[in-house]
Amino acid sequence: MSLAENTPRHIPDRLRSPLQAKLVSWESLLLAVGIGIFIFNSLASPYFLNAWNLSDATFNFTEKAMIAFAMALLIISGEIDLSVAAIIALASTAMGVAMEMGAGTPVLVLVGLGTGLLCGAFNGALVTKLGLPSIVVTIGTMSLFRGISYIILGDGAFRGYPESFSWFGQGYVFWVITVEFVIFAILAVIFGVVLHKTNFGRMVYAIGNNPTGALFSGIRVDRVKMILFLLTGLMSGLAAVCLTSRLGSTRPSIASGMELEIVTMVVLGGVNILGGSGSIPGVVIAAFVMGLVTFGLGLLNVPGIVMSIFIGLLLIGVIALPRLWAMRRKS
Repeated sequence: MSLAENTPRHIPDRLRSPLQAKLVSWESLLLAVGIGIFIFNSLASPYFLNAWNLSDATFNFTEKAMIAFAMALLIISGEIDLSVAAIIALASTAMGVAMEMGAGTPVLVLVGLGTGLLCGAFNGALVTKLGLPSIVVTIGTMSLFRGISYIILGDGAFRGYPESFSWFGQGYVFWVITVEFVIFAILAVIFGVVLHKTNFGRMVYAIGNNPTGALFSGIRVDRVKMILFLLTGLMSGLAAVCLTSRLGSTRPSIASGMELEIVTMVVLGGVNILGGSGSIPGVVIAAFVMGLVTFGLGLLNVPGIVMSIFIGLLLIGVIALPRLWAMRRKS
């Protein structure tokens, strides 16, 4: 028997059947992990399978996932926005100022969305017009936006939002199905279609893989990136509306640290941190996985600082794992 006959053969991805490709995909692995976590939580806590508790668990990820969908497209294009949590703080503060001036619910929602859109436009202009690195720009605006909130509020807080405003963060559409979860599901479908079924989505992938080649092929790279920053800002504004509505108050420290969880959610969902690849279904599954993990740890009375350590380790792990796997396959 020859050496070639004894050597295990690797089947190239392009030769796999569609079913084989799906079974060995990152999304399938992540789904299996999510099912495992669900089973573990069911056995670990008698309160986990309560319908209302599971409904409350969705609040652990819906607001973050709204931003993660837009962030996924931005990272696929080769950029990133680390100011999203600060945008939430500034948008929430702007809504509080509007509320103090007597604005009703429709105006408050428009103020929150508009503030997020303006912040996204500011980030996008600095990156696309001045050619500055997005990671540097958004680290700067992260401090800028939250600093403005602290200047306006100091140690204080805005309270007394209209009762109708609470519908966005505390309302239910049917039984245990929350308004936030419905918004999350609708956005998942919209972003999934945009990224995977439209020319715009194909342009995002092309830019992330080779921005120079995309430019020479006729794609208006800066325009696409500007749209993505606007989308990320708009989704941050929407998350601010939902989070402020759910909490019923605004503090300058609102959403602190949320940018880490959002980036972790995106990367855990299979989006390449260097750009060029990723999927919305992966981000959706990652959102559920992270929600199940944090909710399960909460039921087990695990301190918040331990959860933060876990999120940090998870981010490092999902970034390092593909590289370690590639190194192993080459050896």
